[in-house]
Amino acid sequence: MEFQLLKNGIYILIVLVITLFTSSCEKDITVDLPTTEARLVIEGVIEQGQPPYLILTRTESFFDPTDANSISQIFVHGAQVTVDDGSIQFPLTELCSDQIPDSLIPVVAELLGVSIEILEAINYCAYTTLDPMAFGEIGKSYSLTVNAEGKTATATTKIHEPIALDSVWFKLKDPNENDSLGYAWANLTDPDTVGNAYRWFAQRINHYSNGEQKDAYAIPPFGSVFSDQFINGLSFEFFYFRGQISNSDKTDDNNDEANLYKVGDTIAIKFVTIGLAEEAFYSSFEDQVINTGNPFANPSNVQTNVEGGLGIWAGYGVTRDTIIAY
Repeated sequence: MEFQLLKNGIYILIVLVITLFTSSCEKDITVDLPTTEARLVIEGVIEQGQPPYLILTRTESFFDPTDANSISQIFVHGAQVTVDDGSIQFPLTELCSDQIPDSLIPVVAELLGVSIEILEAINYCAYTTLDPMAFGEIGKSYSLTVNAEGKTATATTKIHEPIALDSVWFKLKDPNENDSLGYAWANLTDPDTVGNAYRWFAQRINHYSNGEQKDAYAIPPFGSVFSDQFINGLSFEFFYFRGQISNSDKTDDNNDEANLYKVGDTIAIKFVTIGLAEEAFYSSFEDQVINTGNPFANPSNVQTNVEGGLGIWAGYGVTRDTIIAY
């Protein structure tokens, strides 16, 4: 109660200050905001048995418009992108969604982790290669070099040995209620070596009554990453709520089922072993997204492992499991 009163008092004070300021000052004020040079933004992943892929964009001004056309304009085209595994250097080729046959759109959507609707609405571009020699291998380090628009960005990552979950299961959020909704649970035994980090993805692969698959691709929920800083060498249980796509208009993302799994769901789990630098990026990025617009949140910068730019170049050591919710 005291905290709520304090919050109300703060809000009232802010309103009073604004009212006094606006009522006593009628002079037009023009503020010249400093312009900053656009920087390259990288979102790249390589996992074992899969080709590397990279989404390359540039930063924009805070006040630039945000619509389908402006989003298409932030993609950086014609870049020279190479991945080096220590013995061979592989060039990555730019591929845009308007060049992809309709039959392959769902496959590409899952690979990139974007919705089919986005690929169909925006000319979404990524850099990749179909050379099987460039597919990720466990234990290898991969150096990335991007040359574009007169700038150079570099990063290095490693595909760590995958650490599998001991078990996975579905559990109702409240077994005492007559309910069919719950969470995905897992048990993990962390190796007794400091420095392990993980990321969780999940995808409902069963279908709605109209035949549409519930999730088009594996979705990381908020809080999807964690390290072994406080759990080194321990065996423990944990759970995750259901992740969902931002601004989803699906019924079960906007009713009592939001963020929950349901009896009858078949849940494909993608559990990823990553490095600490990658964990720091995803953790700080999720914090920024969660705290956007919150005036009481501590300001923080998204951490990056990219030199000469922003973003992430991440190696994924992947294991998979399946939960049948019943």
